[in-house]
Amino acid sequence: MKYYLAVDIGASSGRHILAHLEDEKIVLEEMYRFTNGNVTRDGHLCWELDRLFEEIVNGIAACAKAGKAPSSMGIDTWGVDFVLLDKNNQILGDTIAYRDSRTDDMDKLLETMISPEELYERTGIQKQLYNSIYQLLAIKNEHPEYIKNAEHYLMVPEYFNYLLTGVMMNEYTNATTGQLVNAVTKDWDYELLDRIGIPSKIFGKLHMPKTSVGMLKPEIAKKCGCQTEVILPATHDTGSAVLAVPANDDDFIYLSSGTWSLMGIERKYAECSLKSMKYNFTNEGGYDYRFRYLKNIMGLWMLQNVRKEMNTDNKTYTFPELIAMAKEADGFPSIVNCNDSSFLAPKSMTDAVRYYCERTGQKIPQSMGEVMVVIYNSLAQSYKDTVAELEEMSGRKFSRIHVVGGGCQDMFLNQKIKTFTGKEVYAGPVEGTALGNLMVQMLKDGRFKTLEEARECVASSFDVKKVD
Repeated sequence: MKYYLAVDIGASSGRHILAHLEDEKIVLEEMYRFTNGNVTRDGHLCWELDRLFEEIVNGIAACAKAGKAPSSMGIDTWGVDFVLLDKNNQILGDTIAYRDSRTDDMDKLLETMISPEELYERTGIQKQLYNSIYQLLAIKNEHPEYIKNAEHYLMVPEYFNYLLTGVMMNEYTNATTGQLVNAVTKDWDYELLDRIGIPSKIFGKLHMPKTSVGMLKPEIAKKCGCQTEVILPATHDTGSAVLAVPANDDDFIYLSSGTWSLMGIERKYAECSLKSMKYNFTNEGGYDYRFRYLKNIMGLWMLQNVRKEMNTDNKTYTFPELIAMAKEADGFPSIVNCNDSSFLAPKSMTDAVRYYCERTGQKIPQSMGEVMVVIYNSLAQSYKDTVAELEEMSGRKFSRIHVVGGGCQDMFLNQKIKTFTGKEVYAGPVEGTALGNLMVQMLKDGRFKTLEEARECVASSFDVKKVD
């Protein structure tokens, strides 16, 4: 039996998902799970990369111990975050997370170097203060010595690949999330880098998904108890999730539903017009140079934080319990803008929702059920607005929405999506991101000839539910 391993790391947890083909269907098995989150260091929100790497190795070892050593593996994570390495290949400074406030006002600094319109025309990436371009400017502003001493720029999954193999390799889909890649050349925008004062020498050649990074270093293979080949999937988790949409026509909108909601369509060319910029769409790079024309929406982050705030030593609320509260309060009228900056990293999400309603003159939710239903309805309204804008920008009407990822299990939200958008809604597969990661490995191995064939296999392998 040949096994393939996806290491899928999100903002709150990571999983090792093993796959094999059996009777022409993909079979998945979760082998290992670990927690993730930010820690505060010197007043900044940071990632614990050393601990995360230990967990990556532990998970590979768990596969080997179970007698299911993978023939290949791939790592995907969130986008935009990176490390800078010096001449000794050591990280310069802490690895600060995208939700940190260090990029506040960096947009004003960037506008002295390039106009927002030209920046969008060049990169096609929506303005988000956490984009890599703003993070680099924040580093240059706070620690110019890090920029001066940097020799290499690696995004988070690329750094893990380097620790595993000793090979530094930049990957296209994740690179595009940072607003540093030209949408036409599909390469680093070297002129842009020069204009903002970031040395282009630190950026390596961009490689596409299916590229082999290399084999595990001998000392790592010894710790893991096996040898395996590290492959580049679409290392940006949304890039992987979109691959797993079980459809080969072009009559659908996808929604990758997790901590973030990523809603969009696939296109062959980037849409970098001023109108697209006004609607705040982004053109992220995808598999085989396809473009993921999508909008970032705050997503389940809001619900996750409310749940965290409600949990105490004496009581832990499950999501079904929270959904039941929301159903009881359904009909509460207030709506918030999910992408308002006040929801990015508030001390209290519950207070942030209430304060938004207060300052916009709306009815203020009191019970937790009312807070929850405000978030549910607000997410559904965001999806409705995004569908309308996608149809306007593409000049087309779409009949259905495919919801993939962990959020597709929330049938209350799925029903809201159907009600608000008026579209058919299909939920599944749940493990969209890990599955897309695994599909690329199988394509590399020749188990599928084309992405279309791989998607057909996904459709026949997993339960995809039509929302009533």
